Amino acid sequence: MKELERLLKALANKKRLAILKYLKSEDQAPVADIAAEIDLSFKATSKHLGILSACDILEKDKKSLQIFYRLSSIQKPAVKYILSLL
Repeated sequence: MKELERLLKALANKKRLAILKYLKSEDQAPVADIAAEIDLSFKATSKHLGILSACDILEKDKKSLQIFYRLSSIQKPAVKYILSLL
């Protein structure tokens, strides 16, 4: 039950939902592109991405000087359902 609460808290933010919606359509993207898409600063976007990564909702890869984020290949049922709504 505690894991579900943690996931729902991570998803209970409109900017984080916007990030997920964007990554659902883009496959993967660097922080700067995500920040521009959701109209948020690089620093604030990085914080939201960190929260989603900590819950294993997102995966990240470092390529050169950029970090690329994508939806995790393995999602919990609650996250799958929320993603289907976006």
